[in-house]
Amino acid sequence: MRINDRIRVPEVRLVGPNGETVGIVPTGDALRLAQEADLDLVEIAPQGKPPVCKLMDYGKFKYENAQKAREARRNQTNVIIKEMKLRPKIDAHDYETKKGHVVRFLKAGDKVKITIMFRGREQHRPELGFRLLQRLAEDVSELGFVESSPKQDGRNMIMVLGPHKKKADAKLEVKAAKVSAAEERAAEQAEVDAERKAAQTGPVAQKKERKRSENLDPDIDL
Repeated sequence: MRINDRIRVPEVRLVGPNGETVGIVPTGDALRLAQEADLDLVEIAPQGKPPVCKLMDYGKFKYENAQKAREARRNQTNVIIKEMKLRPKIDAHDYETKKGHVVRFLKAGDKVKITIMFRGREQHRPELGFRLLQRLAEDVSELGFVESSPKQDGRNMIMVLGPHKKKADAKLEVKAAKVSAAEERAAEQAEVDAERKAAQTGPVAQKKERKRSENLDPDIDL
């Protein structure tokens, strides 16, 4: 935006500080009004004929815009695509491990790209990869859905799973779970500390008071 002396046109369509229309005035007069009001003359619509300018506090305007942009970035949810690679003849243990990673990604609100890698003769058995992808999609159906159906891509077969929950909601759930876990740990520690303190400050057996032996014979001087 051009402001004050950077505005070189002979006249401008002036808007007051409260949004009121002043009209078309010479640029010099608009600058004088800005100085009298201790404001800036800011060109807000340079494509106008004449350009539209407004009287405003430009420093405050820039600060408020920066605050709005920062808040928008804070509320923005970045979609992250994770990737998980499998072989068509994967064993049961490796499958459960890979599935666990997919579950974690979906819970976090991330998309997951599943890639089945074929080698050698496996390339002539695409149905193996297709069945494996179908099985995985069914196993995680409570957390995600098939966003992109399995497709052959050269030696690979690719499927994309999308999370049911939005990224922002997933972050809130994770944060709430961490707070709850921290509170539980604090309560358990407080209980342990209380038991330890009770054990240290409980009733202590008093030592028996030693009594002086009685003189059974009055003639004997002890």
